[in-house]
Amino acid sequence: MGDAIRIGIVGYGNLGRGVELAIARNPDMALTGVFTRRPPGQVATVSADTPVYGIEALDVPRADIDVLVLCGGSKDDLPAQGPALAARFNTVDSFDTHARIPEYFEAVDAPARAAGRTALVACGWDPGLFSINRVFGEALLPEGETYTFWGRGLSQGHSDAIRRVPGVAGGVQYTVPSEAAMAQVRSGARPVLSTRDKHTRHCHVVLEDGADAGQVRQAIVSMPHYFDQYDTQVDFISAEELAREHSAMPHGGFVIRSGSTGEGVSQVVEYSLTLDSNPQFTASVLVAYARAVYRMNRAGQVGAVTVFDVAPGLLSPRSAAELRRELL
Repeated sequence: MGDAIRIGIVGYGNLGRGVELAIARNPDMALTGVFTRRPPGQVATVSADTPVYGIEALDVPRADIDVLVLCGGSKDDLPAQGPALAARFNTVDSFDTHARIPEYFEAVDAPARAAGRTALVACGWDPGLFSINRVFGEALLPEGETYTFWGRGLSQGHSDAIRRVPGVAGGVQYTVPSEAAMAQVRSGARPVLSTRDKHTRHCHVVLEDGADAGQVRQAIVSMPHYFDQYDTQVDFISAEELAREHSAMPHGGFVIRSGSTGEGVSQVVEYSLTLDSNPQFTASVLVAYARAVYRMNRAGQVGAVTVFDVAPGLLSPRSAAELRRELL
């Protein structure tokens, strides 16, 4: 592996598969292996040469891993895995329950700091890239309002959350932005928009045999942090329809800052993403930030960090001189 940054993948669903693909596109990185709670023999990786281990192989520090990329869900996996693994490894994760990020940060920070490790939490495109653009918007246009719209697209975190509801055999959730609300914001107006005004959530759910549809619907629409603040539609479909119509994972969204710099002078700043594959793009973000975490740890910066703490140049495999010459 030479001087390559050695990456371990924890969890191998759509996101973990995306991380494997992303590492293969970064010549300065090498994949140590996949670590899974499933029997390793049951995990089919993109490359037949990728080693697969049981997650218990991470119970002790390993000299062959520079950074672990944690690919579990935010609802149940990361709250346990994040703090535990940050006590032994440098880590990057995509924890995306916005309301719980402060407490998750604190839970990860203490063990990482004690172990001299660096743990980047809540990294991806939102939270992550969108978060950075919200900071830019507020800093550049202090008089104004920031608006974030997601979709139309499949949300991995919300889909994972509905699949964990008792009685659900499978399902996906699409986030749908309000076109009327976005048009208002882009016009330079600064409307007061509630959570319900900006988006709806549309769930396609496959029931387990014998499950009560009414109970499942109520459990979904009342789920705190995920669905309780939105108008949520739940449609029950067959497993065949789920596989046929909902296997792709498109997503995207917009961060818009509408502000003014003088009397009658309107300024609108917009950042947007259009993604064919949400997990593959999120994985690409995680891998770039894994490079930054490796560099930050070597420089002595330890504990939990977020994208706000990472200089953009640390994400690039290019040297600082190359960046100044070619991209500045």
